[in-house]
Amino acid sequence: MKVPLMNMAGQNVGEVELSEIVFKAPINTALMHQAFARQLANARQGTAKTKTRGEVSGSTRKMWRQKHTGRARQGSRKAPHWRKGGTAFGPIPRSYEQQMPKKMRRAALRSALSAKAAENQIVVLDALAVESPKTKAISDMLRNLNISTSALILLPESSPEVERSVRNLADVQYLRAQYLNVRDLLKAGAVVIPKSALDVIEGWLG
Repeated sequence: MKVPLMNMAGQNVGEVELSEIVFKAPINTALMHQAFARQLANARQGTAKTKTRGEVSGSTRKMWRQKHTGRARQGSRKAPHWRKGGTAFGPIPRSYEQQMPKKMRRAALRSALSAKAAENQIVVLDALAVESPKTKAISDMLRNLNISTSALILLPESSPEVERSVRNLADVQYLRAQYLNVRDLLKAGAVVIPKSALDVIEGWLG
């Protein structure tokens, strides 16, 4: 499939052929959801912790004798129903990590890229370069490309000038092409891909 090749001034400078394996794959919503949920789950720390009745501080002495007091029998002030007692069935440190085979993860990425391509949300640039870190340069580029929604800019490699230029734009995010993921793809309203980054993506997803 062919899409226009744009420059940073918003001018059409030609066409570029997108790999149908990557950008015209079957759109599998369930697979994308699984990859998205896995990514959110793996980002959780799982460090929540409450103290049980065996961990809270306090005396272990029986509060009053078992019988003939007219009160309910009690064995410990650490019981969950007492103030400052332990917590019953509270959270403990755990891992929320979910596993997903590499083939499924890559298929989910192809599906997400194909969904973006089907909605004309893929913009391919001939080159992306700024001489010095300037937010205005990236802001003007997005305006020239008629991108008014949130945007994800993919980079072929680390580029301090571009990264620092993007940093102050609230709805714009940059990402190395080799770190492409379903969550950032689905969050973005438009995906800006320089030609060199496109080669990286098609190289490991194609």
